[in-house]
Amino acid sequence: MSALPQCPQCQSAYTYEDGAQYVCPECGHEWSRVAQPAPAEEHRVVRDAHGNVLQDGDAVTVIKDLKLKGSSLVVKVGTKVKSIRLVDGDHDIDCKIDGIGAMQLKSAYVKKA
Repeated sequence: MSALPQCPQCQSAYTYEDGAQYVCPECGHEWSRVAQPAPAEEHRVVRDAHGNVLQDGDAVTVIKDLKLKGSSLVVKVGTKVKSIRLVDGDHDIDCKIDGIGAMQLKSAYVKKA
């Protein structure tokens, strides 16, 4: 049995062949079975407040008191955050802070440790 490709829109593994096309039953996307060139991956560079390049797994330090919406908790200046993960969006750092939990930060409010 040949391995069918994942859906390019929703990454579903449940695709099937229908004539000369592949079909995704989850999102309804249809695409040609003819091999198409893969799009070039964009390498997004995320920088901290001082211009240093950040990568997944780096440790950073918060440079400003950050109030959490809907809570009375505050992330204090100097809080060290280990093992960050870079994500797309306005808040481009996904992390877990001791005593607070999982949250997202903006790279403009951290410096590389």
